[in-house]
Amino acid sequence: MSQWRDLSAEQIEQLTRQGCTCSDWSRVQAVEGFDAQRIRAVHFSGDVKLGTFRKDVSFFGGLTKPAGLYHATIHNCTIGDDVYISQVRNYIANYVIEDNVVIDNIDLLAVEGESAFGNGVEVDAVNEAGGREIPIYDELSAHTAYVIAFYRHRPQVVAKLKRMIGDYTASVTSATGRIGHGARILNARLLKNIKVGPAGVIEGVNRLENGSVNSSDEDPVYIGPGVYAENFIVCSGSRITDGTIISDCFIGQGTVLAKEYSAENSVFFANCGGFHGEACAIFAGPYTVTHHKSTLLIAGLFSFLNAGSGTNQSNHMYKLGPVHQGVVERGSKTGSDSYMLWPAKVGAFTVVMGRHYRNADTSDLPFSYLIEHQDESVLAPAVNLRSVGTVRDARKWPQRDRRKDSKKLDMIHFKLLSPFTIQKMINGQNLLRQLKETSGPTSDYFAYHSVRIPKTSLERGIVLYQTGINKFLGNCLLKRLEGKEFSDVQTLRRVLEPETEIGPGKWIDLAGMFAPERLVNELLDDIESGAIGSLADLNARFRSIYEAYPAYEWAWAADVIEKQLGKSIEKITAEDVLVLTTRWKDAVLELDHTLYSDAEKEFAATAQIGFGLDGDNETKQRDFEAVRGSFQADDFAAEIEKHIAAKTELAKDLIRRTERLRRQEQT
Repeated sequence: MSQWRDLSAEQIEQLTRQGCTCSDWSRVQAVEGFDAQRIRAVHFSGDVKLGTFRKDVSFFGGLTKPAGLYHATIHNCTIGDDVYISQVRNYIANYVIEDNVVIDNIDLLAVEGESAFGNGVEVDAVNEAGGREIPIYDELSAHTAYVIAFYRHRPQVVAKLKRMIGDYTASVTSATGRIGHGARILNARLLKNIKVGPAGVIEGVNRLENGSVNSSDEDPVYIGPGVYAENFIVCSGSRITDGTIISDCFIGQGTVLAKEYSAENSVFFANCGGFHGEACAIFAGPYTVTHHKSTLLIAGLFSFLNAGSGTNQSNHMYKLGPVHQGVVERGSKTGSDSYMLWPAKVGAFTVVMGRHYRNADTSDLPFSYLIEHQDESVLAPAVNLRSVGTVRDARKWPQRDRRKDSKKLDMIHFKLLSPFTIQKMINGQNLLRQLKETSGPTSDYFAYHSVRIPKTSLERGIVLYQTGINKFLGNCLLKRLEGKEFSDVQTLRRVLEPETEIGPGKWIDLAGMFAPERLVNELLDDIESGAIGSLADLNARFRSIYEAYPAYEWAWAADVIEKQLGKSIEKITAEDVLVLTTRWKDAVLELDHTLYSDAEKEFAATAQIGFGLDGDNETKQRDFEAVRGSFQADDFAAEIEKHIAAKTELAKDLIRRTERLRRQEQT
């Protein structure tokens, strides 16, 4: 912006002729080249600075209007070049309005006193009664929020993180708001103590108060008709519209809330979706999605969740109030009208169907079906490994990443099989074997943490978990050896030797990002000691953990392989590699063929009920194929076939290379 200059007498006279008023024109300044022609019927007060107005502004439908100020009251504002402001029924006060902003047909846009624009607001997530408050700020990540909410047993860590966020909040607190360049505010009512980033669009909202709309040129934010929002932060690429009501919420990148959704005291991270239903005190990790009316998510931790219609949870028993909380680990689904009584913990990639009135903990039994039967909670361990829907979900999540901002706040691992889930399979398999041994061979059901496991389900679960473990370990092994030639067993061992000792042991899902527990504890120690002294340091540490995942994953897998083989990597042989590869090939082919059969059911005769209403069976089939297509032409079925062929070739290649090495060992 050029240097500000006082208005000339001629400019003041022209503005007055054009219906403009001001009690003290000496406090109104403009840049060189300022043209008063495009300012009409405007009242100025306080200190006002004006840019130039030369361009025309485009509106929906091809309409253009000349940039300028028309029919408005402006108080204590700095207005950039080529801004269009018109039809402000009350006033605009205490704002920096950057270049090319459009503000048209609004009631009020004002900052009163000092504001942090939503930063520092404490969100009572997970537990309505308090105790897990998350102070939100502009660049809050799911991982930082997870540590603050769930590491209350490390009070110094939480206190220092809150202090860092408090310092950031103080740094952005101001008596002046900002509307970023290219932003548009149209047909809106009350806008108090908000800031809007570049290219953001606010259209038809009822009320926004004490919040930040952190739009960016790369990924604009849209806040649309009928929205009420207070005490909030909205990140780039998000869309909130259709009468949505939010209070005390953080809305992460790429999140969509629409169709009269209601949320309070909740945090939503990357690519969440809320439609029609309600959220209260939830920690919605990445890809938490609910599409249906009468769906309530309350007082829980979720991620990669698909909540069915009528999903509900209870967080109190009419004793000490809403003090209970629940955990639904990543990748789970809830069926229509499913109900869970908190406290409860649901294992990763579990399907929940029916109503569950007991406090279950299935966290060590992932990929299960939790079903209601005669008022009992019945668990079928591992069966979701065979579901085509599980694999489809895992493959679609990366494709549905709506974030276009180059600066991504949440670091997400999309893997279906990982040290986090495989360690749970190992735990689950051991648990099922122990249940079988302690309950005896004649038991028809086995009781575990308020659920019943049928005998046949238990035995099948042991086998399926082993299949999943074999597949993961083989995946890691093949990836490690892919494209590498080894002339002798020493070379093979050097290739297999992990480059880090970090990885073995327990892993944690930090709301979307996998990390070895050891590294998480080191991070917490460094926060306590001051080695991590800023939010930037914290984000950099999370980034380093995220980027080193492949090395940590192999170190974990190598440790499990050593335990399975009963020998170290330094003593592994070509024969051992052949055994692992054969196990992997059998596991992959078994699961892929099962998935193929599961997908084929979607095209069976029972799936065609309701098609070809007025015809015979041939008409029914033709109508079905016209709408759904045929199984042979289905993209996902074709993808499974390609996967089977590709993995078979990979196995053949590794077996060929390893067989050659084994023959050398034998000679």
